[in-house]
Amino acid sequence: MPDSSVTARMQRQFELTDADFAFLCRLVRDHTGIALSDSKRELVYGRIGRRLRKLQLASFREYCDLLKLRPEEELEHFVNAVTTNLTSFFREPHHFEHLAREVLPLLLAASAQRRRIRIWSAGCSTGEEAYSIAMVLREHGDLRHWDVRVLATDVDSNVIATARDGVYPRERVAVSEERAERWFRAVPGRPEALRVCPEVASLVTFRQLNLMAPWPMRGPFDVIFCRNVVIYFDKATQRDLFERLAQLQQPGAYLYIGHSESLLRISDRYELIGRTVWRRAAE
Repeated sequence: MPDSSVTARMQRQFELTDADFAFLCRLVRDHTGIALSDSKRELVYGRIGRRLRKLQLASFREYCDLLKLRPEEELEHFVNAVTTNLTSFFREPHHFEHLAREVLPLLLAASAQRRRIRIWSAGCSTGEEAYSIAMVLREHGDLRHWDVRVLATDVDSNVIATARDGVYPRERVAVSEERAERWFRAVPGRPEALRVCPEVASLVTFRQLNLMAPWPMRGPFDVIFCRNVVIYFDKATQRDLFERLAQLQQPGAYLYIGHSESLLRISDRYELIGRTVWRRAAE
């Protein structure tokens, strides 16, 4: 009886050789920092296989040649296809509770003279995290006469377009009834969808940004959300990323990371003050 994995490979439309897979992994690593192991081979086949069909290519080798010879045509599509975008409103809610209860009152008091607050959602995906931050700001602070901005960035241009539009299926707006009524509006002609209201959207600026590339921002950021991003990076890339983040924050500023992430033995620029809540350490 033939091995099931061999049978599956025989039934595949495209051949993904070890050389082609290694090239694609290097390309992902170089441009996004994401380190793909061999366990992600099926993910790569499934996502890039759709690109092959769309482009009417006969093999992964042809696709790799396209990326080598004409990267300006396909590299962005390749990155968009491989990167993972899993998010929801108020995901890991303890971070938003901490922001509302502990951080925002301190920022409003400490920044009373300059009346400026800057927050960065790094790896914002389709925008739910950034809009959740903006809702907390509106709910817990009198922002009249304040210069408050939430910068939201992601490497994937497709999810940035979705985020900027601010329209979501009703089933994805999994917030309290009070929040849904206060911060979302019906979309004419689309009864299945809701749009983030202008009062929330006005606080957020969405930009495409590759965390591995130079950053145009100069900071300082009072708060950075960089959650469930570095789990795809190797240790060296993680160290470099957190060093760059620290350079955009002053001592006492806050950093939120994902529940499965840690800065222990990665960075000494931050001190742990709560569950996946870190504070920029003194120089």
